[in-house]
Amino acid sequence: MFRVLKSVSAAAVLTLVPVVAHAVTIETVPVGNPGNAADTELMNDGTTGYGAVSYNYNIGKTEVTNSQYVGFLNAVAASDPYGLYNEFMEFTSQGGITRSGSSGSYTYAVRSDAAGQGPGGSDYTYGDKPVVWVSWYDSIRFANWLHNGQASGDTETGAYTLLGGTPTPTNGNSITRNSGAMWFLPSEDEWYKAAYHKNDGVTGNYWNYSTSTNTVPNNNLPSADTGNSANFFDDSSGVGIFTTGNTNYPLTDAGAYALSDSPYGTFDQGGNMREWNEDPVSSSSSRSVRGGYWFLFSSRLAASYRHLNIHPTNENLPFGFRVASIPEPSSLLLAVFALAAVTCLRRRTRGT
Repeated sequence: MFRVLKSVSAAAVLTLVPVVAHAVTIETVPVGNPGNAADTELMNDGTTGYGAVSYNYNIGKTEVTNSQYVGFLNAVAASDPYGLYNEFMEFTSQGGITRSGSSGSYTYAVRSDAAGQGPGGSDYTYGDKPVVWVSWYDSIRFANWLHNGQASGDTETGAYTLLGGTPTPTNGNSITRNSGAMWFLPSEDEWYKAAYHKNDGVTGNYWNYSTSTNTVPNNNLPSADTGNSANFFDDSSGVGIFTTGNTNYPLTDAGAYALSDSPYGTFDQGGNMREWNEDPVSSSSSRSVRGGYWFLFSSRLAASYRHLNIHPTNENLPFGFRVASIPEPSSLLLAVFALAAVTCLRRRTRGT
């Protein structure tokens, strides 16, 4: 039997959740206008009709960063049976995570700054850069971990069910989001809406670029952000220019383009990193990827461009991700629930 406490305050009810040491915080923005119409933009693969979502949801304000992924690895990958860490995170200058120790006692850390390798001779820092060298399976395992409350939470069940106990699940092609998922990889429609929908009601009005414009962005550094800037390879002048000027250290901090957000308040949905989406592509084993990255032309940032034929096991330099979630109850609603719980407890204790 459970013993009911005879004195429980509303504040105590509100804090009856586990406290996670070194918890990862994911900042999200709300995406409203449920029931908006799909875009009629024709994609490069001949498809159309993306962006319609019938419910409210939240989406990561930025891509998942090296610091956030380090928190995940230290929680669940002491022996790393699912291959969540790729050695290229340390052995390439673009990667930003190191691993030490041996299997069973691995520990992970953000890489030390690269002195003088940033723009203008500044130090190139890794903590707030988007994590790279992650597969689609890595990203949904991260979502499962968030769904399960972090700590040493399960990576194989929750928002998604992964079978087989191996890095590539035996049910890989058939994995879909489970009912009741709290955190998840955004579907292509959810990702597309957050990036391009004009946030003007249930319309089918969309921008061409995720910087809230139909004009091709420039690739200025964040310090020279014009409100229509992104990290990509600009060849419009005939002379190709990388944003940072250094292909070995090409990434910008997640959310650094503070003026160039989408209509819903997301950052870097165009440029910096390609981002995994939840959906399969045309019923194949490939998964959707959106958004362009630092090595690609401006045409890859456009709403009309889909990256095709990317297998979910692909751990490579261009691939990162952001997560999405269901909206949390408002603090007022939580207070109502808490008061109801306290009232119920008091009634039960009076009868004992």
